[in-house]
Amino acid sequence: MYIGKDDVGNIVGLEDYKRLMDEIPNKIKNNMGITAEVNLLQDAENNYIEIIVQPYSVPISLRGRYYYRSGSVKQELTGAALNEFLLKRTGQTWDDVIEPRATFDDIDEKTIKIFLRKAEEAGRLPEIDGLSTSELLEKLRLVKNGQLKRAAIVLFGKDPGAFYPNTFVKIGKFENDDFTIRFQELEEGNLIQIVDKVLRTIDHKFLIRNISFEGMNRVETLEYPITALREMLLNALVHRNYMGAPTQIRVYDNKLSVWNHGILPEGITLDKLTKSHSSYPRNPILAEACFRGGYIDSWGSGIMKIVDSCKAAGLPTPIMEEDGGGFIVRLFKDIYSEEELKGKDLNDRQILALQFFKSQKEITTSEYMKKFQIADRTARRDLVELVEKELLISEGENKSARYAYK
Repeated sequence: MYIGKDDVGNIVGLEDYKRLMDEIPNKIKNNMGITAEVNLLQDAENNYIEIIVQPYSVPISLRGRYYYRSGSVKQELTGAALNEFLLKRTGQTWDDVIEPRATFDDIDEKTIKIFLRKAEEAGRLPEIDGLSTSELLEKLRLVKNGQLKRAAIVLFGKDPGAFYPNTFVKIGKFENDDFTIRFQELEEGNLIQIVDKVLRTIDHKFLIRNISFEGMNRVETLEYPITALREMLLNALVHRNYMGAPTQIRVYDNKLSVWNHGILPEGITLDKLTKSHSSYPRNPILAEACFRGGYIDSWGSGIMKIVDSCKAAGLPTPIMEEDGGGFIVRLFKDIYSEEELKGKDLNDRQILALQFFKSQKEITTSEYMKKFQIADRTARRDLVELVEKELLISEGENKSARYAYK
């Protein structure tokens, strides 16, 4: 760092360099608790100061507060973000820390048995026959020096909420205005219990089963593919920040979202998520145990499973984004929803028309012209574009053509 240079590196000099040479080393030591090399340099008639600070293996605070720079902006680290930063700098993750309050009596044996059955089916955890609970936890790296790690409590604990208050999952049924809630549920327990409880609750209380027939057989399917729901929930629980807010599921008439606290890790972008990518788990101990148990894959394929299962069910592509300090995945039932259409590069007329005429299942050129008071040529161009974007199906030719919804 230089004092006495402008933003492009030109030396402009200092008038009070003597005072600064006395004050800077003391202020750095008193306010930050570290030492720095402070050198007085000279170029022609101008004096300037060089400050050299060697890298430290531990985080350094300024008056007890921690900061980091994002681009040109300085931001203070507080709360869960600060805890995660401090753990990272010491080479640890949240789930790898020993929980001194916990004993083996806090482990739920029924959950252990469920996990063992699942692991045996997956074939990813060899030589588990006859293992005691403590031996299994050792094998999964959930124990250190005879003490349980936080990951053990989250995965197998009888009551994880007694140790970490926000381990539960909130589920709410909302009106489309995003604010009015019709009813809500709260599911608690360890990770393995919560996955089962939440999927059952969503199935029985929040979603409608579509009924169809194959020959004489009645077939019932959920509004959203169970594979997508399961992957969304597991991703949220395995990769969330357990020092932050609880996982939240919002169900609407035409969409469903799952939000978990914790932004994407370094090296992973939203664009990379929908392509082949390596896995960068926030909680690697927890993720490894879930992989061994057959609950998740270890190649970063969870998001692709969500996308592919929605595509196979004829649903729109899910939307994924960072939101409110966390990560959210949204599923849509309707390819003609406003959120979905806005991502299709359509003009305002096309979006309005698709929603306006949806109840009658088709659009004619004359109806389109009359609705928007436009010329025949413009109406046909708009409708042909909607066919090309696979939003409508053209039936008939020229003036007799009708454009049906898919």
